[in-house]
Amino acid sequence: MLKVGLTGGIASGKSVVGQMFVALGAHLVEADRIAHSLMQPGEPVYNEVVRHFGREILSADGSVDRGKLAEAAFGPPGADKSSSRVSDLNRIVHPAVIRSQEEWMHAVSLQDPNGVAIVEAALLIEAGAAQRFDRLIVVTSNLQQRAERFAKRQTVDLETARAEVARRMAAQLPDEEKIKAADYVIDNSGALERTREQVRQVWEKLRTAH
Repeated sequence: MLKVGLTGGIASGKSVVGQMFVALGAHLVEADRIAHSLMQPGEPVYNEVVRHFGREILSADGSVDRGKLAEAAFGPPGADKSSSRVSDLNRIVHPAVIRSQEEWMHAVSLQDPNGVAIVEAALLIEAGAAQRFDRLIVVTSNLQQRAERFAKRQTVDLETARAEVARRMAAQLPDEEKIKAADYVIDNSGALERTREQVRQVWEKLRTAH
């Protein structure tokens, strides 16, 4: 089985690209979904995150409010990078997420020994997990496209989205550095059909990489 990491900066379109690979026959798990499940009340990661960031990040029902957690980690809008506590959050969450990814890939290898297992994760390189994969795919996109996607996803105006995307990108490894580590780069700045064609070409290479 081929282990593939799929990464890219905020709102680059990783999830869309991931689903395109699934349509071609890949197995896919999203690190964000794993993290979400690990942050359910009662889970050890949940307890540690609440202990570190305070109960202010919780909704009325006791679940983690992801918007409040993001603000606690990245700092309030307009804050400079020095107030970021993203590294604290990553230190708590990443090891558990990586363990879950490894368990998932092992299960896929038993089910489909000749398959392609893709882990989609925003901070895959930053978490030091890149070496766990046979191939690494980086999705890129221009700032305008990212801002438009973020605005639509978070239902905020474009100016707010552009500022927030720039702020979060500053806490991530620059695209140029991600690209240096990549085996394949997919530019998701244009039309979806253009992205789909790039995915198809990479898929053909992955299928022959066993």
